[in-house]
Amino acid sequence: MKEKLFDVPRRVLAGVAALLALAAVIGLTAMSGSTMQPSPASAPAGEFSADRALKHLEAFATRPRPIGSQASAQARDYLVERMRAAGLEVRVQRAVGANSSTGLASFGQVDNVVATRRGTDPTGTVVIAAHYDSAAMGPGTSDDAAAVASMLETVRALGDVKLRNDLVFLMTDGEEDGVLGAEAFVREHPLGSTGGVLLNWEARGVSGPSLMFETSPGNAGLVGTFADAVPFPRGDSMMVELYRLLPNNTDFTPMTAAGFRGMNFAYIQESSRYHTADDSLAHLNRGSLQHHGTNMLALARTLGAADLPALAADHDVTYFRLFGVLLTYPNGLVWPLAGLAVAAVAGLAFVAWRRRLAGPGRMVAGAISGVVPVAAAALLAQGLWEVLVAMRPDYYGMGGLLHRPDVFRLAVAVLAGLAVLGWYFPLRRRLGPAALAIGALAWPALLGAVCAQVAPGASFMFALPALFAALGGLAALLPRALAPGAAGGAAGGMAGGMAGGMAGRVRRVLGGPVWRVAALTAGLVVGAALLPGLALTAFDGMGLALGGASAVVLALFGLVALPAVELWLPEPHRPLGRPVAFGVPLVAAALAVALVPAGLAVDGFDAANPRRTHLAYVMDAETRQAGWVSADLAPSGWTRRYVSGRDTSSLPPGYARGALWTGPAPAVDLDGPRVTVLRQDGGTYRLRVTAGRGARSLTLRVERPIVEATAKAGGMRAVTVPVTGTRANTWPGEVRFRGIPAGGAEITLKVAGTGELRVTAIGERDGFAAVPGFAPMPAGLVAATREDGGLVAITRTYRL
Repeated sequence: MKEKLFDVPRRVLAGVAALLALAAVIGLTAMSGSTMQPSPASAPAGEFSADRALKHLEAFATRPRPIGSQASAQARDYLVERMRAAGLEVRVQRAVGANSSTGLASFGQVDNVVATRRGTDPTGTVVIAAHYDSAAMGPGTSDDAAAVASMLETVRALGDVKLRNDLVFLMTDGEEDGVLGAEAFVREHPLGSTGGVLLNWEARGVSGPSLMFETSPGNAGLVGTFADAVPFPRGDSMMVELYRLLPNNTDFTPMTAAGFRGMNFAYIQESSRYHTADDSLAHLNRGSLQHHGTNMLALARTLGAADLPALAADHDVTYFRLFGVLLTYPNGLVWPLAGLAVAAVAGLAFVAWRRRLAGPGRMVAGAISGVVPVAAAALLAQGLWEVLVAMRPDYYGMGGLLHRPDVFRLAVAVLAGLAVLGWYFPLRRRLGPAALAIGALAWPALLGAVCAQVAPGASFMFALPALFAALGGLAALLPRALAPGAAGGAAGGMAGGMAGGMAGRVRRVLGGPVWRVAALTAGLVVGAALLPGLALTAFDGMGLALGGASAVVLALFGLVALPAVELWLPEPHRPLGRPVAFGVPLVAAALAVALVPAGLAVDGFDAANPRRTHLAYVMDAETRQAGWVSADLAPSGWTRRYVSGRDTSSLPPGYARGALWTGPAPAVDLDGPRVTVLRQDGGTYRLRVTAGRGARSLTLRVERPIVEATAKAGGMRAVTVPVTGTRANTWPGEVRFRGIPAGGAEITLKVAGTGELRVTAIGERDGFAAVPGFAPMPAGLVAATREDGGLVAITRTYRL
């Protein structure tokens, strides 16, 4: 039993028709995920206008605004002024924000802008949040000034219309340095402990639709509101489940941990600009700004008028777009649908066995062997990334987020197809096409069941393609499985003859080649609408450095679509012939290889699509020995003007982190940081620290692991964070205080072990203007995203 599911007379025509139909579905799905057209400044007053919002961006988002910078203070003052002019109650919350990660305690003086629009009869509070600080490397027009400008335009569009609930527009500070502003808000601000509905807005690129990518648990009421209120809803519950599993965080994280329930939004395309100088007005997609703001305004109006307690729910819902329509269903249906997918695949296997198309052993073997193409696709994609980095080391510093990655994405898709065909062709004659196709469907069905248990909102992505593909196969096979003449044999005389004739005609139609191909193709449509879109989203969010994730999804789609491929092929007892058996895989392999130099040519660096480079200046304040450092794998020509070797022995103790290029530099006339021991008790050190005149931030590198750190500054409340683990490739403990007051701060450290403790203090200033002979970065280069890039670091090492 090594047969096809079915054969058709004109198999090439049938195969072309099926694959074209699936390609059309993929294309239409991609088109339906586009963003909006921007509205002009002349748009009606009650509508959101991207052009009007752009005026605010031009006022405060044209240069970097890292925490504690002059540009950040000017942006804060502009936002306060505009919100007050709109009639809102505005307060600035000044506090020390805190966070910790592996071996690191992060602190910062934050100035959160809290603007309140009072409701007429509040049932709760709606908090619309975004951060106004940016990464130090760029102006952060998308991340996250676009959302802040959308707030100002939303307030204007709301006008004087009375809403039931209080709207709080929270513009946080210090998000880029560890969600410091949001942490301080929930810890110290009165509104932070009252909870409410949170709408947080972010960006991880400069283009694309505004995606609702994260929710708090119990999201049923909120997702329903989102689906009903927003004119162009984008996003799906697969993203929600993935983001809950990842270590990433935004302001949404500390606020929902404090009791807020809500939704998180971002656009993520063209992410090569993320956290660089190219996150600017010139690269901002106006349609993305419009989409952000239109959604924000719609939800502000709807939630502002809603009975907020009625939106609370004890369960999540699954939601996703299919052919432009946002579908939702309660997670109570997740297990039944996953079970139906498994049952449909089992039913297809049963019919194939009864029709003697495939034996149970062969179908099980097909299912078990299905792991091979999935794993091979992932390995080939990751191998492609290693080849690209070897050929162009600059890609490493971009983290796989390339300017023009489409050719390389196509290469990953070709490699995924190669993995599937390289598995299918050799086993086709041994196990049979039907056994392989049905066994392959076991994988998405199994993943749907696994996700139903561990990540219910993601189950649809695998269960529905398996369910509908199996149903399509059953629809194509089942009419042929009807016993010939069964209806006629059950009747007598003329009635029996008429019934038999009718049954025969029905059987000829439903068992005909057109019906079979149509039924099979229709069953594959859901997979074509979901799985390639997931692969594209994974490309946008994770880049080619994790291209294996997209390759796995594409390989799964290849497994689902095997019956459409089989339409092209002859009966399994006939050999495929060398042009197909060897020619197709060889062509695919040759195409994948050819796409590498083609992609490198298309994705060349230029002024519009710059390469990244890392450069920092460091000087020991005691010895006056100074040097340049770069973490680039292969420094650019400009960077090599400053670094020439790998010798890090001249760097201050504890400064180096990982492998660095170094070079000599002239000393600068800047004072350095100071550390004074106020008290020492065993492994606990209470220190008074200053960063130096004009320094924005202070970093302490500590020779032993830190257990706990406390910071206090400028009359603000002290805050303590526990610290676990150790820093990699440098001294094990680190403390950062961003936006440190000129008068300094008090830091208390609890460290592991006893005895003498070395601490290197690093005072940090933005830019190299103070360094004699420095030549500005030329066009075609931007600063890399490593946190010490573009900084003048003056150090002192203390033995405590």
